[in-house]
Amino acid sequence: MTHPVSYIEALSNLAQTSVPFVSVTMVEATGSTPQDAGSKMLVDASGRLHGTVGGGKVEHRAIEHAKELLLDLSRSRELVDWNLQRDIGMTCGGLVKLFFEVYCRDQWDVVVFGAGHVAGALVKVLCTLDCHVTCIDTRREWIDSIDDHPRLTKLCVDDLSAEAAKRKSGDYVICMTMGHATDRPVLSTLFKNGIKPAYLGVIGSKSKRGVLERELRSEGIDPETASSFRCPIGLPIGSNQPAEIAISIAAQLLQHRDETKKNPCIAGQETAT
Repeated sequence: MTHPVSYIEALSNLAQTSVPFVSVTMVEATGSTPQDAGSKMLVDASGRLHGTVGGGKVEHRAIEHAKELLLDLSRSRELVDWNLQRDIGMTCGGLVKLFFEVYCRDQWDVVVFGAGHVAGALVKVLCTLDCHVTCIDTRREWIDSIDDHPRLTKLCVDDLSAEAAKRKSGDYVICMTMGHATDRPVLSTLFKNGIKPAYLGVIGSKSKRGVLERELRSEGIDPETASSFRCPIGLPIGSNQPAEIAISIAAQLLQHRDETKKNPCIAGQETAT
């Protein structure tokens, strides 16, 4: 017999996917109400996922309210008092107090182009953090060598540039493909499509950076934009072992993320250092 999933289990499973959702808790129930205090429900943009706060009109209103919160970045927690007759249109005259709390809306998306040794080590570290990771490569055997994880999306594609065009401003993007010839089209696509990552880095040396900048400028990309990426990447710690390089890069991503939270104006402002 299948074991029914508890609210805590459902909440934990959802949190690991990094998909935004809302927890709804009936804090108080007075008079004639369709559910008791303490009942809980989980809602995402598609609707109810788990639990119930009473069904019918009150639940429908709660689901719609939860969806509104997901769309309004200024609202993350709300306590509402509803008279079921006056506010919901139910014949019973009860009162309910519901607490809405948004989870995973401020999603931290990290996109790694490449699935080689260092990329694999980096993805492993990132999957322990509160972010969603997308790893993209053209080589099936390398993509398959990376362990699956609820926070990880693995993509084996024919065209890295086409995937770069699907990224969005605010992503943290790291290029660590087979070399500068396959890194450059990713950068070029991002720049030509006006996509502005919060962090854009390329693994490699200062000389590699110089080659990339020259080639990007030769494609007609203005010098300021062509230089708006980090290379080398990672904090100056550790050795050249893939695991230690991965930790240094993850540490730099965390550092940049936290600095951006304190000062949103620095988002996307990359330097040559």
